[in-house]
Amino acid sequence: MRYVIRPYQKNDRPSVRRISCETAFLGTDFHDFFSNEELLADSLTLYFTDYEPESCFVADLDKQVIGYIIGSKDVRRTEKISNSKVLPYLLAKAWRSKIFFNRRTLRFFLYILRSGIRGEFFMPDFSREFPATLHINLDRNSRGQGVGGALIDRYLEYLKENKVSGVHFGAFSEPARNFFLQHGFQELFKSKRTYFKPYIGKEINFYIFGKKL
Repeated sequence: MRYVIRPYQKNDRPSVRRISCETAFLGTDFHDFFSNEELLADSLTLYFTDYEPESCFVADLDKQVIGYIIGSKDVRRTEKISNSKVLPYLLAKAWRSKIFFNRRTLRFFLYILRSGIRGEFFMPDFSREFPATLHINLDRNSRGQGVGGALIDRYLEYLKENKVSGVHFGAFSEPARNFFLQHGFQELFKSKRTYFKPYIGKEINFYIFGKKL
């Protein structure tokens, strides 16, 4: 594949949002969980594309985005902006769209709430040693061809250029775990998540990976 890895541009936004939704729930159809595609894309990508676009890169094949890596050099800054600007925007948009009255979405939120009550979202704070974070996703037809590795290499190069000491992030699937281990990341934390079980029939593992730079 003759793709190129390049910095994110504003006109890449629709493609990044589309891929984010298509890959959000372990490859299953997001419509089974979430009724509003625009709101889902906002929750997955809005901070990165709108508040820190310089930390985003895409894989471009014949002027089409086939994958992306979006991230932040400082996850604590990300949390501050997300809590003060992004979250209020999402809540207001969710209320206007009446998403909380959609049965499928409400059911999914209740499963997430149950997981939260069980303590499944507890995780150690790795931001001191690994201050950056990332999210990487590829179009289904572009996997297994080196695109993910090329995106990772470019993003790590970018972090080093900006003198960032380390990066950490979460991932779910076993193929993702194997991919990150093969690319030199360390498994920092592992826990169970149960909110997918009603849909796929089993609990899933949640991993946090890290790498010092």
